Amino acid sequence: MPTLQVRDVPEHIYRRLVQEAERDRRSLAQQAVAVLAKGLDVETDPMRRRKEALLKAASIDRRLTSHLPSSVRLIREDRDR
Repeated sequence: MPTLQVRDVPEHIYRRLVQEAERDRRSLAQQAVAVLAKGLDVETDPMRRRKEALLKAASIDRRLTSHLPSSVRLIREDRDR
């Protein structure tokens, strides 16, 4: 996982981040990631991201296979030859 180092953080922002980290029982790094994710409107829950990726993959699969003929029909045609 990539590492991010932030320099010259204004004191009032740093103190607020520390307070929120203590309130949420997170490390300072975890809190910084949570705040960045919220500000960027990015999902951080790995289970939710995984579910969304699976749903997207299933949707793509349905679109790609929707025009294909039924396997039952293909087997029947093969057997009738």
